[in-house]
Amino acid sequence: MADVIRNATALRRPTQVGTTLTPAGAAPGFSFEFFPPASPAAEERFRDSARRLAALGPDFVSVTYGAGGTTQERTFKAIDWVRRETELEPAAHLTCVGASRDQIDEIARGYWAAGVRRLVALRGDAPQGSSGYVPHPEGYAYAADLVAGLKKVADFDISVSAYPEVHPEARDAAADLDNLKRKLDAGASRAITQFFFDPDDFLRFVDKARAAGITAPIIPGVLPIVNFERTRLMAESCKAALPQWLVELYADLEADNEVRFPVAVSVAAELCRYLMARGVEDFHIYTLNRADMTAALCRLLRNDARCRQVLGDDVKLAAGGRA
Repeated sequence: MADVIRNATALRRPTQVGTTLTPAGAAPGFSFEFFPPASPAAEERFRDSARRLAALGPDFVSVTYGAGGTTQERTFKAIDWVRRETELEPAAHLTCVGASRDQIDEIARGYWAAGVRRLVALRGDAPQGSSGYVPHPEGYAYAADLVAGLKKVADFDISVSAYPEVHPEARDAAADLDNLKRKLDAGASRAITQFFFDPDDFLRFVDKARAAGITAPIIPGVLPIVNFERTRLMAESCKAALPQWLVELYADLEADNEVRFPVAVSVAAELCRYLMARGVEDFHIYTLNRADMTAALCRLLRNDARCRQVLGDDVKLAAGGRA
């Protein structure tokens, strides 16, 4: 096991880059993302995970929304349960796909009436089997339009998406940044990024965003790798690069659950540590509705921060390595 983690460290030797972020040293903050459960058994797992992760005191927890609004009812049910049965602050995902402005506004009013004050506003993916995204003739065309419309419904706290490696449908990186700026200028409070595996991709992206006049918080999205093949397919669909060292690390681990779990936590923790050492203070964790891996990651990172506060910057990390 120790050899596996040492090999991961040796394979990745990222180049340090400057970034315009806040000073390092504070304990990290977290938000968590869930997907709406599709069966009674999955619902019980989701609820158990949410209860367990509540002890970590996240800023909020979001629940996703399927392509074309396919999980609308399940998303609302999950969000309503979180609001009523836990101390967590829920954030509901909403997309532009497959609905008119009136329909989306009605959903938003329903959330507000139910006590939900946070939303994640996304353009959304085209339904499976379609030729690509086509705006609804009576809907919000893009995420910036959606943000502006939702702010007219009520004073929601709205998060939007960002892409360190460029949205797969964007013309180029500059156009992608322009779109992000439009979403934030329309009233969004922060951007949460797509997952990535090279922390320098995130740092360079933040530098470019600041140079483009974007001042809102940009929160890195972190995906612990539970299933490498599934992660590979997800990365392929959103054009997120998988470094060769990561491919090699997971080459023989699919059938070895005992080793895969600590490796997944270690890889995610090292990415976050690299960013924390360069001033990043908040992380959005894609939980995949699992509490174990997310809880382990968050506890490691907060313990690292406590060690720095007590012992100073030149401190050996509790899980190995040096900040």
